[in-house]
Amino acid sequence: MEPLRIALAQMAPRLGALEDNLERHHALLAEARQGGADLVVFPELGLTGYLLQDLNAEVAMRLDDPRLAALASDTKGLSAVVGFVEESDDHRLFIAAALLEDGELRHVHRKVFLANYGLFDERRFFGSGSILAATPSRLGLSLGICICEDFWHLATPNLLALDGAQVLINISSSPGRDVAAVNEVGLGTATSWRTLARTYAQLTTSFVVFVNRVGVEESITFWGGSEVISPTGATLFQAPLHDEGLFFVEIDRAEVRRERIAMPLLRDERPEVVMRQLERIVRERAGEVDPNDAGSGA
Repeated sequence: MEPLRIALAQMAPRLGALEDNLERHHALLAEARQGGADLVVFPELGLTGYLLQDLNAEVAMRLDDPRLAALASDTKGLSAVVGFVEESDDHRLFIAAALLEDGELRHVHRKVFLANYGLFDERRFFGSGSILAATPSRLGLSLGICICEDFWHLATPNLLALDGAQVLINISSSPGRDVAAVNEVGLGTATSWRTLARTYAQLTTSFVVFVNRVGVEESITFWGGSEVISPTGATLFQAPLHDEGLFFVEIDRAEVRRERIAMPLLRDERPEVVMRQLERIVRERAGEVDPNDAGSGA
């Protein structure tokens, strides 16, 4: 089985400049194709920039938007994950990621967990998605696509892997915090993300592809550091902090099979137990069940 060649598009989109960012995506897809890429992954809101505030409606695209179709047309013989603002038929706005393959729109993930703390104010402008589902791909692997804050919730990688994902793709617009932190990378946020990626790769025996943007918006710096982690938790590639670039990484598709046979963690998961306990917790929080009467043998 030939290696899968992934291109990580660590870029700095222009805030609110949809047409310029579309042009940049077309150019990067062409460059990735020339570099022999099978899959190109762009960052969260790569088509619009992150701190949109009231600009979000101006740059939103419906799934039948001809500009999105034109971008998809550049993926014949190629797969790409693209971040944008989606406008639904009933005019709700979502932070979304589209899987474009062989000239078509194949799958859309709407960000489920919106960041709404610290400098984040996503719930003010966007609706929340409600589905975490793996999607088959022309690449011969099933993909679990999610967006930034989604990865800070344990349910995300677990559900995607249980649904069949073999590659967990997280696209992000993560700003740098704790810049003065004293650690091996000099950036506290990067250390946290790298810990999450390794943990999820090992616990789900999946590849993890993390693509973060760079650049500055309104004095907020995005740190980059995109990376690919193997199902063993080993780092296969790590992009530099703060620098734009199209970075190529090759992965061995057979490694998922080898690791899942050697470490059958997904086989031994008990989703039926988790579901029963979640139902109990929800009922208790709603006051429908007295926690003291719930018992311990459910």
